[in-house]
Amino acid sequence: MTAHSDDKRHKILAQLADGQFHSGEDLGALLGISRAAISKHIKGLESLGLEIFSVTGKGYRLSNRLKLLDINLISALREGSQSPLRVLSVIDSTNSYLKLNTDLHQNGAACLAEAQTAGRGRQGRKWLSPFGASLYLSMYWSFIGGYQAIGGLSLVIGVAVVEALGKLGIEGLQLKWPNDIYLEDKKLGGILVEVEGQINDQSHCIIGIGLNVQLPESVHEEIDQPYTDLTHSLDHAIDRNHLAALVLDLLQQHLHRFEAEGISSFLPRWQELNLFKDKPVRMICGTNEFEGVCLGVNQDGALLVKLATGTRAFYGGEVSVRSLSR
Repeated sequence: MTAHSDDKRHKILAQLADGQFHSGEDLGALLGISRAAISKHIKGLESLGLEIFSVTGKGYRLSNRLKLLDINLISALREGSQSPLRVLSVIDSTNSYLKLNTDLHQNGAACLAEAQTAGRGRQGRKWLSPFGASLYLSMYWSFIGGYQAIGGLSLVIGVAVVEALGKLGIEGLQLKWPNDIYLEDKKLGGILVEVEGQINDQSHCIIGIGLNVQLPESVHEEIDQPYTDLTHSLDHAIDRNHLAALVLDLLQQHLHRFEAEGISSFLPRWQELNLFKDKPVRMICGTNEFEGVCLGVNQDGALLVKLATGTRAFYGGEVSVRSLSR
């Protein structure tokens, strides 16, 4: 999609955001294009995961009202010190954008997007990113000391996200090692940390967070695991601008603390939130599998599992953990 068409579609969405019907003729007059062109842009918006009703004689209407991300509102809602922030419409992924835009490589700099066309999860999995349905956020942070300085970073980020959601009144949140956020035993969001750096040198981290806010029906068949979103949990709409401000503030607070104190001070809270605390689990390491009981995490952020042969520490990378009780 070109920048020109992106701008046209954003203007169409700004009109449809009120959840009312708008005729193709009125939209065309507003943008200075034909009704046929409006129809083409509507199809483009639908391809991004938006549900739009088309009724002869009435025009077009979004299935739900939509409040777009607003950089000025997000900045006004934040309480802490603010680093550079960019709010984008449709991009491949917020992590990729932040990685490539080196002018944003300063601690706390972040970007948000309305939709991602190539969102990624852990181990290269696709992260579904329909327009306006979730929070897609990435933040840059560098650490002195190489990889040794960032052990357990994804656990700290998970705690930060839970604390931010707690300020919205969301209870019952849990964390699945090493980087998933769960609610009512269903996946609510995920974390993807990408690191570039060398041992005993500076580690450049791109911290990506995806949180389901109000997923459309159209994506249900594409998700292969139990999941939930914030709107379903709270039974009312979530302002993504407020959510973004909270997550950005809590991330900065926790990352400053992590720099100063390391992971130790975060471990008690993470242990409380551990989805698999004292539960039987299966650890999948490539073609090898191990079964045992989850004991929590150690000072390096590794997951401790009591196997028949003794306790073993499992580190991130290509390791996955599954419940044995499901």
